[in-house]
Amino acid sequence: MKSLILIMIGSALINNVVLNQFLGICSFLGVSKQMKASASLGAAVIFVLTLASAATSLIYDHLLSPLDLDFMKTIVFILVIAALVQIVEMFLKKKSPAVYRALGIYLPLITTNCAVLGVALTNVQDGYNFVESVVSGFGTAIGYTLAIVLLASIRSRINEDDIPAPLRGAPIVLITAALMSLAFMGFSGLSF
Repeated sequence: MKSLILIMIGSALINNVVLNQFLGICSFLGVSKQMKASASLGAAVIFVLTLASAATSLIYDHLLSPLDLDFMKTIVFILVIAALVQIVEMFLKKKSPAVYRALGIYLPLITTNCAVLGVALTNVQDGYNFVESVVSGFGTAIGYTLAIVLLASIRSRINEDDIPAPLRGAPIVLITAALMSLAFMGFSGLSF
């Protein structure tokens, strides 16, 4: 149980996928303009990343590895992730059209989000079993959600401030993300 907690905390805070590993930056910067869209994308990433971690672990452990098809893992993992994103997209389009429109192009981009594929490949590389893979995927998704919601919150305050003209828009957002990354580096000293 202790190792699962360590995997969860490590994935969410210490090795934050966006602020430490710099994966998933496109949707992180693009969707973080609005709090609701950020929280919705975070929820979608939690769902997709957790299920993708579970599915890819099972496929790798019970199909690819026994048949010595390790070289196929990237292609197979992309197909699994794409299918899961399609399911989320259809669900949101039917049940919450406003959220579907708010997420726009960034929802289908989860398919090609390097964070989702990166976690699936890292779980295999680290030799995680099924439960560890699911916990790692969930922890990573929580970390992603935390980071994007924090950035959305900061951006809403930045928009109200008087920012010098050369720093408005993308420059101040990138500076903010860099400062957040530095702040998250403080978690690397956690020990249990």
